[in-house]
Amino acid sequence: MNSTATLFFLLFFPILAVAQTDQSGQTGSSKPFVLGRIEEINSLQLAEKRTLNIYLPEGYSPTDTLRYPVIYLLDGSADEDFIHIVGLVQFNNFSWINRVPKSIVVGIANVDRRRDFTYPTTIEADKKRFPTTGHSDRFIAFIGNELQPFIDQKYKTTTTKTIIGQSLGGLLATEILLNQPRLFDKYIIVSPSIWWDNGSLLNQPSALLRSDYTRETTVYIGVGKEGLTPGDIPRVMEVDANMLAEKIKNTKSKSVTVYFDYLPQEDHATVTHQAVFNALRLLCPAPATSK
Repeated sequence: MNSTATLFFLLFFPILAVAQTDQSGQTGSSKPFVLGRIEEINSLQLAEKRTLNIYLPEGYSPTDTLRYPVIYLLDGSADEDFIHIVGLVQFNNFSWINRVPKSIVVGIANVDRRRDFTYPTTIEADKKRFPTTGHSDRFIAFIGNELQPFIDQKYKTTTTKTIIGQSLGGLLATEILLNQPRLFDKYIIVSPSIWWDNGSLLNQPSALLRSDYTRETTVYIGVGKEGLTPGDIPRVMEVDANMLAEKIKNTKSKSVTVYFDYLPQEDHATVTHQAVFNALRLLCPAPATSK
């Protein structure tokens, strides 16, 4: 038995060695895997330079006549939500799925999300805890006056615009929805931090709720099983999200559609990916097929 095992080893070992050598020899032919491109924009509104991560759909060409809708992603750094959200968009673009129109994704990298995503609060404890907060007005002006024109000028875009925001990003997306709803056609709002300023956004009037609001606007609100919010005043994330959905459902406009999605299998850390997957299916229904 020992001689047989030795003979087998001697015969087989060279094959392993060659295989390992061949595999290691392939490293010289490797090349970078490119997911998108990085842009920088100088913002007068924010008085700083901002980084953008841009995904262009397969087949995008600056020389043809095709134009693409744009998805604006808050928390859009490479180490935040950009890569996995782009993956969802690309997956839904596959020809055998074809759930979502081929789209440009603009990930807005963060500098100070508490500063950019929150409006001024009346809660003294939060003012002390988060001293840079309260400047969402500047960030919204940056989006509307600088970022969107920059993207429209540099890339082949349509007028269809979507925003995705989670947590404080969801708070900002909600503020835009209620205060400047025409900035976007589609809103994907995930676990919004409505608790900020003790939920004052829920009491705010909005043009979106009036009968004379005629812009077609679709809103998705998703939330996981998340429980109490981080503020000192007790609030529940799921309840706030549901109250926001009900507020929008009570609009007198016939041009506004809202979806509420409760995901009990997810929490605040895990909800974004599944919620955006669901939102894309709801906001972009599958094309009808002939039988």
